[in-house]
Amino acid sequence: MTTSQRLSQAEFRRVSTKAQARVRVCVRLRPCVGTGQGQNAPCVRGVDSHSLEILNWRNEMETMKYRFDAFYGEKATQNDIYMGSVQPVLRHLLEGQNASILAYGPTGAGKTHTMLGSPDQPGVIPRALRDLLQMTRNASGDEWKYSISMSYLEIYQEKVLDLLEPSLHDLPIREDRNHHILVPGLTQKEITSFSDFESFFLPASANRTVASTQLNQRSSRSHTVLMVWVSQTQGWPPYARRAAKLCLIDLAGSEDNRRTGNKGLRLKESGAINTSLFVLSKVVDALNQGLPRVPYRDSKLTRLLQDSLGGTAHSVIITNIAPEKRYYFDTLTSLNFAAKSKQVVNKPFTQETLPDMAAKRPSADSRDAELEAKRPCLEEDHQTQLEEKPLSSLIPLENLEPAVAQRLLRLEALEKEHARAGSHGLPLLNTPRKARQRLVKQLEETQQKLKALQERQQEMEATAAQNEKPGPAPRLPAKPRKKAVVLPFQKVQTPEKTQEEDTVTIIQQRKRGRKRKTSVSSCENEAPTEWEMALRPDLLARAKENILALLNTGSEKDLMALHRIGKKKALLIVAWRDLHGSFKKVEDFEKIEGISAKQAASFIKANILSCLGNLQPLD
Repeated sequence: MTTSQRLSQAEFRRVSTKAQARVRVCVRLRPCVGTGQGQNAPCVRGVDSHSLEILNWRNEMETMKYRFDAFYGEKATQNDIYMGSVQPVLRHLLEGQNASILAYGPTGAGKTHTMLGSPDQPGVIPRALRDLLQMTRNASGDEWKYSISMSYLEIYQEKVLDLLEPSLHDLPIREDRNHHILVPGLTQKEITSFSDFESFFLPASANRTVASTQLNQRSSRSHTVLMVWVSQTQGWPPYARRAAKLCLIDLAGSEDNRRTGNKGLRLKESGAINTSLFVLSKVVDALNQGLPRVPYRDSKLTRLLQDSLGGTAHSVIITNIAPEKRYYFDTLTSLNFAAKSKQVVNKPFTQETLPDMAAKRPSADSRDAELEAKRPCLEEDHQTQLEEKPLSSLIPLENLEPAVAQRLLRLEALEKEHARAGSHGLPLLNTPRKARQRLVKQLEETQQKLKALQERQQEMEATAAQNEKPGPAPRLPAKPRKKAVVLPFQKVQTPEKTQEEDTVTIIQQRKRGRKRKTSVSSCENEAPTEWEMALRPDLLARAKENILALLNTGSEKDLMALHRIGKKKALLIVAWRDLHGSFKKVEDFEKIEGISAKQAASFIKANILSCLGNLQPLD
């Protein structure tokens, strides 16, 4: 059973750490190759142990400065890089926290040399395994016991391949309920010494896909991931277990196919490499911008590195760059990626699990006590089973459908036959006692409801029979006739008023237009909507004369008292009157500039009724 499977089966808990861990980024500049002239001339130089400068391609007289957690120049050794950036991270593995080391850079920049090294100058991987084995041996004791296992895989053209046991089978990538990234079917070997590690790792490294290009004789055509599992078991209760994972990733370099001369299969491999590195850059951008979706699933590489970038691991990125001018844009791209990556923040925690106590076997004494406690209950149930009656006696068959009743009787007959044959009869068709009681109760409630409905139906039928006695047919109420109601108006104080003068308005029925649906008026003095109101001709003429007099003699304040006249229109009336003289008739109101005929008609109609109260008696 693998370490990840043991974690998923036990009770998992997280022991959080308050401090957040930012991704640490260091840059390594490999030595210059060639004569140092022309395209082989250096374009990068170190400033101090944290900073470097690169020429500005827009203006070679200027330089661009970058600052990282560490910078290793051309004279830096493998031991300097390991001791300065990698070894400080290994101590977190003994605390149950994950760690990741990534080598990033363009093709031919020295990533594989940094990770693997040579027999004379071993790289990060052999040094980390040697120190990790020594650290676990020193920490092992009565409190904690350690064990280490390893897995080795490569991602070739978006396929996850096992390097310890090579095959062409593409392994899936899964995530368990504790959000651990797993690779089912991946070989896992336990190691106890550095010689065990070499016996597994060296043959597996020979299985990695490499090829020759115009820029590199042994160019890596795949990404490799070495996963080292560190398991801890507590020596006394509560027997807690911790598991940490160390990922050592050697990424394939980005390639410019115009310079590498890739064709055919090499071109396809280069496309897969560049695509996965592009998705890696998108993941870093999404984490820096705080986007709700981080595209981990867009590539197999980023899916495996989900813990390393924005996850739960202490991560270190070793960016390898080349100093020559012919690698200028590749170097500039790598430096920009490194500058973005150092802003990513991870949240590591201690992964601790407790054993499943329910899985432990009970002792003999507890088992006997449990049987003694259960025996009276079993005897009680047996007595109740003997006293139980068949289902047909509890459920009235006349209330069931004929097909259901026949099926019930057949099942009871089969049960009786099994009981005669010597088998244990299943009471009530193998229905538990509590379920039977609940079923009987539901049947009783249903019967009561049916009885109540029947009684109510009988009462309703009796009431309907009494109402059906013969008698005179009821007369429908006649519709009320429409009446026109005259609205009250202010009376004109005149010495004498005739019957004709007493009527100010005439109510006329509309003859034109669509018929409108009438509604009941809320006010008793309101006229129906299908009637309209018209003034007597003599009163209409007198009202217009009153409006005309106000237009000719009224001040600005008097004009603003009229309906539909504001300050702007009042000023227009006064200006027109000063320019053209008095209005001859009310209809001349539309001659004012800016006032249409429709506005003039609306003005007259709105002010007719209001001017009726100001009418002067005729001489």
